[in-house]
Amino acid sequence: MKKFYYLSKFKIQSIDLKNYRLKFLGLVFSIFAASLVLISGVVYIYSTFISPPKDLAEIKSENELLKGKLNSLLVNYKDMESKLDSLHSATKTLRVTANLAPIEESQRTMGFGGKVAGSISDVIAGKNPDLKSALDSFDSISKKFEFEKRNVSDIQSAFSKNIQMYKSIPAIQPCDGELSENGFGMRMHPILHTLMMHEGIDIVTDVGTPVVTSADGIVEYTGIKSGYGLCVEVNHGFGYKTRYGHLSKVLVKEGQRLTRGTELALSGNSGLSTGPHLHYEVSHNGTSLDPVQFFFTRTNLFSSK
Repeated sequence: MKKFYYLSKFKIQSIDLKNYRLKFLGLVFSIFAASLVLISGVVYIYSTFISPPKDLAEIKSENELLKGKLNSLLVNYKDMESKLDSLHSATKTLRVTANLAPIEESQRTMGFGGKVAGSISDVIAGKNPDLKSALDSFDSISKKFEFEKRNVSDIQSAFSKNIQMYKSIPAIQPCDGELSENGFGMRMHPILHTLMMHEGIDIVTDVGTPVVTSADGIVEYTGIKSGYGLCVEVNHGFGYKTRYGHLSKVLVKEGQRLTRGTELALSGNSGLSTGPHLHYEVSHNGTSLDPVQFFFTRTNLFSSK
């Protein structure tokens, strides 16, 4: 194996160079590592600071694309807001139909949970007007949508209540026959011969004529009542009640639910009566009313038969 020597200036003699291969490889590796770090640094500096045009162009292109989408979104928001305004015009008419009080225009934009965009819109106000405009439009639409959703819900609820109320109003003559001259109001009682309030009307008809309920309701009382003979009383809700007197037979039970036109009894001549007829009363919140004022038609319009 060959030996290598180098001349020492201090010892003025040749010295044997031991393990030269290992030392040479270490020196080569060190030079390579330093070169690799240097090259990487140069590439990073060049790509980041010296040559960014390609990346910058891509960013600008993406920004333009996003801006176009934002403008398209803003147009859609405006279109949605226009449709919400049209819906509001329709619901104003529906509120009148449902017998609901009109609402102030300012109520549409009042807070339903606060501003949607929050502080974000304020932060970007001076930086991106298009984005701020989109967020403000979204905020306005959200409030109007919440308002209309509640408005429609109120209208639906009112209509449902009105439908039930209309079913509960005594609207038909409860049996066939002719109205007696002894109508609603003060009169001389035909049997007692005393001036008394006649709180209903008399319908002259044969014994056994079907008597129907004049509105939806629940049977509140069946039985004998002084002066009325055999009678039925129905609670229709919403303050309305009806009474059917001088009956010959009752066909329903207390607590039974009835719909308008349901047969509940047969007419007769029971109690203080001068002849076969039906005594019929209507009251609202305890006040007697003239039943004739409620007659929409005779029994056959609403009858289930």
